[in-house]
Amino acid sequence: MHYFIEHKWTQFVALLVVFFALVMAIDPATGGNLWRLQETRFWLLPDVVNDGLKFLINDFWVVETYDAELDITEQSTMMKEFTRDLSGVVLFSINLIRELLLGGVKTVVTFTSWDFISENEWARIPALPWPAVAAGAFLTGQYLGGRNLSLLAGISTIYIAVFGQWTPAMQTLSFVLVAVPLSVLLGLTLGIVAFRNKTFESILAPLLNVAQTMPHFSYLIPVVVFFGIGDHAGAISTVIFATPPMIRLTILGLKKVSPEVVEAGMMSGCNSRQLMFKVLIPTARHDILIGVNQVIMQCLAMAVIASFIGAKGLGYDLLVSLNMLKIGQALELGISIVLIAVVLDRLSLAWAKKQVDYFADVPFHRRHRYSLAFVGILIFTSVIAYVASVAFPDKANYFYFIHESQGLTTEKFWDSIIDWIITNTYDSVQNFNAFMIISILMPMKEAYLAMPVAATLFLVAGTGYIVGGLRSAIVATAFIAFIALTPWWDRALITAYMATFAVIISVTIGCSVGILCSRSPRATKFMLLVCDTFQTFPSFVYLIPVIMLFGVSDLSVLIAVIVYATIPATRYTVEGLSNVPKSLQEAGSMSGVNRTQRLLKIELPLAFPHIMLGINQTVIFSLFMIIIGAFIGTDDLGQLIMQSLSEANGMGQGIVLGLCVAFIGLAVDHLIHTWAEQRKKVLGLA
Repeated sequence: MHYFIEHKWTQFVALLVVFFALVMAIDPATGGNLWRLQETRFWLLPDVVNDGLKFLINDFWVVETYDAELDITEQSTMMKEFTRDLSGVVLFSINLIRELLLGGVKTVVTFTSWDFISENEWARIPALPWPAVAAGAFLTGQYLGGRNLSLLAGISTIYIAVFGQWTPAMQTLSFVLVAVPLSVLLGLTLGIVAFRNKTFESILAPLLNVAQTMPHFSYLIPVVVFFGIGDHAGAISTVIFATPPMIRLTILGLKKVSPEVVEAGMMSGCNSRQLMFKVLIPTARHDILIGVNQVIMQCLAMAVIASFIGAKGLGYDLLVSLNMLKIGQALELGISIVLIAVVLDRLSLAWAKKQVDYFADVPFHRRHRYSLAFVGILIFTSVIAYVASVAFPDKANYFYFIHESQGLTTEKFWDSIIDWIITNTYDSVQNFNAFMIISILMPMKEAYLAMPVAATLFLVAGTGYIVGGLRSAIVATAFIAFIALTPWWDRALITAYMATFAVIISVTIGCSVGILCSRSPRATKFMLLVCDTFQTFPSFVYLIPVIMLFGVSDLSVLIAVIVYATIPATRYTVEGLSNVPKSLQEAGSMSGVNRTQRLLKIELPLAFPHIMLGINQTVIFSLFMIIIGAFIGTDDLGQLIMQSLSEANGMGQGIVLGLCVAFIGLAVDHLIHTWAEQRKKVLGLA
């Protein structure tokens, strides 16, 4: 008995024995609530959420408004007025930036009229010449990171222009340039308030946990109801999605400021506001800028998803191409999205790492030489572009932008490769598809669907108790019980089966590659660079090559999930093994252990808590990608969330479905974090 209590693996084996006994004992035909919870009032939760939000929109806080165009006074609600005003401000900002980049008249019309535009042809905003933007990218890269970053930023910009993707790329960029500042401002403000008020922080923490595990599509549904569809709705959903990491990193950065710095600020006579803005925020600059980097990446990832509700840009074109199975065109668009993501990621990271010399005494023209050079190039290219448009009014002006039909294209090249692959590998791919689906995926899916509710909850509660005691058992069981009470238990089991399969393969590949790479410093550096690069790719991009090679099927989704989710498993394994103290490795070597023994007996046990955090991220990445994979056809929770987008009363259902996905992730997250923290304490790493 003492051995059973002391060794958790024996408890887990006993738990599994009881679980399988329950699975065999509960008959689906006669099991009743033990098999599946029957319909209760809880099933009305989506309707309650729906009615509550409708009341908020249509009946809460009725006000009278004056319509100047129709010269009438009408009744509305404060929520409608607020969403209408916010939508107008966001849409105006997007159009303004878009017209600064691409040219146009809408902004001028906002302050004048269409008649004024017809009578004054000069009254329009000219497009920014793309050579000026490319030069700006070169100069920004040079200023922040040196030659390599300059070449990456400049050549990527030229590629997008020359390959005819300039217009959708600038539409996406205008979208991002509105969403990022709003997210940063909102995240910074809430982070500062949470740092100052512990009660607010404790309220905010669980909301952030849920927000960061909610699937992307769930954000779209309430936004469509409150704000309609279009660029503004896409930008608002992006702001909501991208703000949580900014809040977390702001709080983290402010908490890391040493007490000595705070005391020095107070001894200098700073009041509360001066201490925050003159001392704490500048000292936490690095973490806050890392938050800005995360916001940019989240905005780009969401920019593609937001195309489902009408946001224009590369994401929308990519969605259309995938729907029409124009894989070559989709690949070109995907490359443009990846280039923008990589360039913005590298620029923002370089900005975060750049040291500012506040005491440098240099002349104005040297301190601002990059800005002055850009202004000069902008004026020069603008004059050239204007002269060209005057001299050749009927010809296309390539200085402003190159239209898609006039740019270079590799579409036919990629399509021919795809045709070749399909022709030459069709039988092999079909056999592999059939083997995987018939022999592995379907049996695994049926096994999950055969799990009774009672047995599953018992397994979750038992695992929680073994890992973290009674509190963990209650928390994990509460998350899963919420799902069991909804009508979508079977869909949740299908989601869980897909996530389990993907996580097992991803962790196996990721940990193996990570262990091999950690043996060499050069390989470690290379693999971390690869992981950094792949992590910048918006998740939707991963679907392109798998559709290209494997067509539309469950297996395609799972392959995309595995590729996407292998990144954190690899990264955390490499980092965990690299961070094992050298003194312990040397102590092991001096004790006579060989390299393999040192890995198995010293390095892996010490790195295991960190590796488990990577597995936790793998689970979250898998869930996100499975939900996105609903776009190409699955029958899990993601498919229902997508259906909710197109249903008139799907708002409540979409939110509750999003919570179901989030709760699966949170249950796993809680168990793994609890276990990892315990192991760190045992190993003296906490």
